[in-house]
Amino acid sequence: MPELFSPALILVAAAIAIGPARGHLRTGVVLLAPLLTLWAVWQVPDGVQGTVSFLSYQIEPVEGSPLRRLFATVFALMAFVGGLYAFRLARWYELAAAYAYAAGAVGVSFAGDLISLFVYWELMALFSTVVVWCGGTPASRAAGIRYAILHLLGGVVLKVGIEGVVVSTGSIQITPMLAQDFNSWMILCGILINAAAPPLSAWLADAYPESSPTGSVFLSAFTTKTAVLALILLFPGEPVLVGVGLFMVMYGIIYALLENDIRRILAYSVVNQVGFMVCAVGIGTQLALNGAAAHAFAHILYKALLFMSAGVVIYRTGKNRCTELGGLYQTMPLTTICCIVGALSISSFPLTSGFTTKSLISQAAANEGLAWVYMLLTAASAGVFLHAGIKFPWFVFFQRDSGLRPKDAPWNMALAMLIFSALCILLGVFPQWLYALLPYPVDYQAYSAGKVVFYLQLLLFSGLAFFLLLPLMKRTETISLDVDWLWRRAVPALLAWLAPFVSSLQKSFGRFSQACRKLLAHLAVRYLGQPHTADSAERGMFARSWPIGTTALWIAILLSAYVLAYYV
Repeated sequence: MPELFSPALILVAAAIAIGPARGHLRTGVVLLAPLLTLWAVWQVPDGVQGTVSFLSYQIEPVEGSPLRRLFATVFALMAFVGGLYAFRLARWYELAAAYAYAAGAVGVSFAGDLISLFVYWELMALFSTVVVWCGGTPASRAAGIRYAILHLLGGVVLKVGIEGVVVSTGSIQITPMLAQDFNSWMILCGILINAAAPPLSAWLADAYPESSPTGSVFLSAFTTKTAVLALILLFPGEPVLVGVGLFMVMYGIIYALLENDIRRILAYSVVNQVGFMVCAVGIGTQLALNGAAAHAFAHILYKALLFMSAGVVIYRTGKNRCTELGGLYQTMPLTTICCIVGALSISSFPLTSGFTTKSLISQAAANEGLAWVYMLLTAASAGVFLHAGIKFPWFVFFQRDSGLRPKDAPWNMALAMLIFSALCILLGVFPQWLYALLPYPVDYQAYSAGKVVFYLQLLLFSGLAFFLLLPLMKRTETISLDVDWLWRRAVPALLAWLAPFVSSLQKSFGRFSQACRKLLAHLAVRYLGQPHTADSAERGMFARSWPIGTTALWIAILLSAYVLAYYV
């Protein structure tokens, strides 16, 4: 493979080819391109593969390492399973945008310098916006615009930080740093926007539920996890990330418990789960960084699985609110089982991937003597079980009978869900398969009698609390507002309040502009004369004939003024 060839380019080529391809050829492109990308990922050796000179900088578009391969592997795998899930339902331009989006994530994984990282970062922002717009509704178009604004803002903030680092150090290398100056803080803030860190996290719950049932699967995988990778590469051991991560964990739990829309529940659980990873990066030990990377890998699998099951429900029923659903297990047994597997995995249930990865983070906190962090992360695991582990499958597939009798998932959607369900279980039963891919050696036993009993007790008691409090969990047709209150309520109210003042200003400006037009017309007549007149006496000052000496004098004055201005 050429040294400067990034595996991301395969997905870029696929995105370009999807449009003109038709029928089975398009299906072949959709399914084979991610597999070819996965093969190419494992052909990239460790280290910088080559450089390109650009504006006196040495660009390193491809740099291999175990950490980078791990993230690129799961991104390519996600592209394959997502394409399998979507190819019969999604329109060609949605698939093309999704593959370009995935290409950006793979490109970020191998980017060896800050400029390459930024280019692929913006590629993700651009095409993820298109994926949101492919929802095809007025709500999705509006959400996509808000999504684009916030991510472009994040890109600007990141670019400011990168430029500051380049100017101050003269280097574009990706090296670990701490948030100690303006430039590093800008880079950190730009990354945290993509990580959906509150208060700039509303874009996730705002946009993801408005995309198509297939688009939300792709959206759940790439943006936030590339942010986690960037944090591992640039800010390992940054103390502020511990607090940010814990806040994300609790924030996501609270809002997910309040939600009625099934995809908004899952969107807020993304914020919650990424919080675990951000907290691990802040701890910064080898075990913690392994935990962040492993949990990102596992999270893509089970979160995509949950969004797939939600997508099948929406596709078959046309409904997306808990108040409208229930009893679907009767005619959708496969989707129900896959959903339960994903729910158990996100809840860190033993024998699932979530248990073998999330416990790495908790153990890293315990090893560093961070008792309060350990206790909060443990409590959060119970909260995750409440909203994603029980609430989502219970209200959608069980509890009351809604009377809906939809068909189960089409074969391609079913196969995609089965693949990720199998991986969630396999990585839970054989965690060493995943541990072998991590960036640092793993000396950790996921399963011990004490850990298993502790987590089972924690989850079972939280489940008991859910069913005891079930009569109090009244589901309503409302949605919960967080920072999106600004554009849903505050901004419209402010515009309505300012409307009379704006109208008054418009009237005043109209009168002022009319007066200006009259003045200009008067000056034009005075100095330029009446239009289309041949009478020299009626010509204005500047339209009349002047003696040659006067003309030369004006030229001399203008030249003198120019020379004076030039030298001053």
